[in-house]
Amino acid sequence: MYAPGVLPVLHAEVDARAAEVAARHEGQLACRPGCSGCCLDGLTVFEVEAERIRSEFPDVLHQAPGPRGGCAFLDAAHRCRIYAARPYVCRTQGLPLRWIEADEVDGEEVTEARDVCALNLVDADLVALPPDECFELGPFESRLAALQAERQGARPGASLERVALRALFEGSA
Repeated sequence: MYAPGVLPVLHAEVDARAAEVAARHEGQLACRPGCSGCCLDGLTVFEVEAERIRSEFPDVLHQAPGPRGGCAFLDAAHRCRIYAARPYVCRTQGLPLRWIEADEVDGEEVTEARDVCALNLVDADLVALPPDECFELGPFESRLAALQAERQGARPGASLERVALRALFEGSA
């Protein structure tokens, strides 16, 4: 079940860190209200985040979803109808992102990966950015996964439940 105090605190911490990263790149980020290039159909979230959306925005779920191709929660002006409860993935989009990937063969070697929206940091060398100028995905994702595991009573290594954002709307498949 959705824990009203826990997930919003985690989301607030994500927002604070995202704001720090965005401030470091002021003037180089095209992100703004109405920019929805990252808001694509097919995104899935952990059930614990879906529960937050259901709890805080039940009225939106009784409306028609946005057109296919874009996020179901976008309005006609391409603004998020659930912005206050938007999922973790939405809170970090557009920023220079950094994460560590384990080697698939032995699981020990690691490779750093980075990505940023093609509209942002156009003249910057993403690879040369200091780590603190990127949003590091791992620590927050681990905490979110732990919340989901606790919610579903999952054992370590178990598959965690995810739900498509579009499926949250009444009558959506």
